[in-house]
Amino acid sequence: MRRPLAATVLAASLTAALTAALTACSGGDAPSAQPTPTSAPTTSQAPPPTATPAPEPAVRACYRLAYDEAVAPTSDHRPVDCDGLHTSVTFAVGQLDTVVDGHLLAVDSERVQAQPAAACPDRLATYLGGALEDRRLSMLRAVWFTPDVAASDAGASWYRCDVVALASEGRLAPLKGRLAGVLDRPEERDRYAMCGTAEPGTAGFDRVICSAEHSWRAIAVVPFDQDTYPGAKQVRAAGEGPCQDAGAQVAESSLDYQWGYEWPTAEQWAAGQHYGRCWAPD
Repeated sequence: MRRPLAATVLAASLTAALTAALTACSGGDAPSAQPTPTSAPTTSQAPPPTATPAPEPAVRACYRLAYDEAVAPTSDHRPVDCDGLHTSVTFAVGQLDTVVDGHLLAVDSERVQAQPAAACPDRLATYLGGALEDRRLSMLRAVWFTPDVAASDAGASWYRCDVVALASEGRLAPLKGRLAGVLDRPEERDRYAMCGTAEPGTAGFDRVICSAEHSWRAIAVVPFDQDTYPGAKQVRAAGEGPCQDAGAQVAESSLDYQWGYEWPTAEQWAAGQHYGRCWAPD
């Protein structure tokens, strides 16, 4: 049996919003009705421009986004045909609370942006189905968008939750089929599962979607229930037994097998990852 080397876990980070304000102008210069030879033409003052916020995004709309566009706070991409190439699907739309104690908050304020950052991952769990461990072993992630400042000033107050699949670090995979409840369907769950190009912690290891070429697979999760980070020594030791057992269960021989373990760093713990992952050759 081989013990794993330390490896970092890709944090799904992720943060975001969509729409643009439409503006229309009216009015103009006009001469007085009956000017006399001794009077100069007069002008009427044009009314100020008005803005109408674009409608809320539609649930089940599909988009073709690059990775950088998916993690941006706003998006002006138009929906595409869901039967064609796309990399994100809107699975929920909600309303922002932008008023606190009678004061209007900016849409890009930390307090407003924290709302979709909390709501979208929670709503993704219901949308994808499966168990918590299934979601932690998949490459499916929630991203979110809010209106830009101009659209918000015009009255837009929605947030949009999209699901994307990481193909590898910094790259999105194309989405196929119906994603609602996908983690309840074993064959489709396997397509979006988390795999690796080499043993975690070794040269050449990259985290990739299992539908791509790979040699290792994430097979189990080691959860922690502490509120504070226990320390690298403790989180490393906690996963060795469970991951060794998990590796033995998927191996062809219980006497000769490999297994790997990724434990959370202090930085990852602070970002919300309170679990490690067990790996095995695939």
